[in-house]
Amino acid sequence: MRVTRRGLLAGGSAVAGLGAMPGMASAAAKAGGRAAGKGARYVRHDVASAEGQRMLEGYAKAVGHMLSLPADHPHNWFRNAFVHFMDCPHGNWWFYVWHRGFVGFVEQTVRHYSGMDDFAFPYWDWTENPALPQAMFKGPLTPVADAFAPYTRDLPTFTAFIQPALKAYWSKLNKAQQVQQGLRGNKTFDDLWNGVTGNNGSDPGDQAFAATARARYPTANNAALPQYLADMCDPAAIALGLAPKLFNAGNKTDSFTSSRTASHNAMPGQQGMFFSLLEGNPHNKIHNYIGGAFDSPDSWGDGPFGNMTNNLSPVDPIFFLHHSNMDRLWWEWEGKQRQAGLPTLPTDPTELAQFKSDPFLFFWRADGTPVLDGKAGDYIDPARFDYRYEAPVGQRLMAQIAALATMEARSLPAPRLLASAPTAGAVDALGDWPLGFSAQQLYALITFDRPTDRNSPREFVVLLNAPDDVKTAPPGSPYYAGSVAFFGAPMPGMTHRSTFIVPLPPSLVTKAGGRLELRLAPPSRRPDTPAPIIQALEIRGA
Repeated sequence: MRVTRRGLLAGGSAVAGLGAMPGMASAAAKAGGRAAGKGARYVRHDVASAEGQRMLEGYAKAVGHMLSLPADHPHNWFRNAFVHFMDCPHGNWWFYVWHRGFVGFVEQTVRHYSGMDDFAFPYWDWTENPALPQAMFKGPLTPVADAFAPYTRDLPTFTAFIQPALKAYWSKLNKAQQVQQGLRGNKTFDDLWNGVTGNNGSDPGDQAFAATARARYPTANNAALPQYLADMCDPAAIALGLAPKLFNAGNKTDSFTSSRTASHNAMPGQQGMFFSLLEGNPHNKIHNYIGGAFDSPDSWGDGPFGNMTNNLSPVDPIFFLHHSNMDRLWWEWEGKQRQAGLPTLPTDPTELAQFKSDPFLFFWRADGTPVLDGKAGDYIDPARFDYRYEAPVGQRLMAQIAALATMEARSLPAPRLLASAPTAGAVDALGDWPLGFSAQQLYALITFDRPTDRNSPREFVVLLNAPDDVKTAPPGSPYYAGSVAFFGAPMPGMTHRSTFIVPLPPSLVTKAGGRLELRLAPPSRRPDTPAPIIQALEIRGA
């Protein structure tokens, strides 16, 4: 799809963006108060630190014990993962707060079984250390370990172990819990179980269960993230994800969170699902890579995939290191907002009330009792779990924050709409930018319908100004502008229209000479797979 001169808006409504990050030091460290972690009892350390490694010793002990618990025990390791499977939100504005609650309760449970009074999950900072920590390949910290095999050797083994206990739990759900499951499309237990098996095994790509041998793609000798993924975790890329000034906004480049929906279990309406930068890129793509569902000839193709690619992802212990890091970025964003006098939550009273009141009804406490009256507002403040982070940002990311602060000091324009193409029929060249405007960073907001074909890829390449005979392109190609990736299989009844933000590499945009033609292509490992057609396109720049 080409953006058109007809769609060019010379005035361009101003939206907030790159200049949103004041201060060279960690904003969260300066923000003060309980929300910034001042005086918190528990400290989440970088997994690469000595304290982080010590925490992994307790984590391994706890996972080993939780694996051995009976299937009807709420702290059984797999039952723990089913909390995520049955209730987790992705692609909406409850993504961060729900996972803060989930990780917080599991952290308390792991503390109980670890034998460490000071246990807190370490975080895996994939910006500073773009490789899976070596300790996560040892013992019960890897789902391919012998400790998992008695339960996950194959689907019949897993079914015989967990299904009776899970069915008994389902039969005791209260009315409010049943409503939440219905919103996800789970009207019966069979609906729920179909998500485990991939619709009775008919589509291995949709199977949430992962056999022990295929539970995780990377190995100790293959632990580094591929370069394209490391680039998406680079400080410059993460800084763009932290730049928005609003918790949720209609102008998607100004929204820290994803789609606003009626419930964390409800699908978006006709506008479709929107993935914010941090959820759509490092979150989704690291999940997919660890589970073998990524764009490379040595990926696991069409599935079945590993644990991290679906909603049973907490079966892989690295899930909690990954989500501690996602939570750390939210924590940093909150501190940055406070220091700048900006809001950390929706500012409209009605929207704020809706956000805070959404029911979270499937968590379990460390004492083995269920949380049946929880709501989103209970988990906004990290003080709920009494933790803070050891180091909010690394030196490289801090430098990017400083650079963005310098841009603000120079009063450069914020990202604004430069052009739009409402249909695939627009074919004119873009032409000149608005008078007096010089773009240093461009964003493409790409809207399309997720394919529903059996074994459709979860990732698609974004091509820039590629000749018609170019089917696809790998990272490093002059036509490769990035990629978009879904996490997990489509949920029953969900809308398939989705919008992703793709930061366009400045070098490619410079070479484009004012002409921007974007289209989606299949992953390079499957060049003959049909790709979605872009349904709407916006170009925003700063």
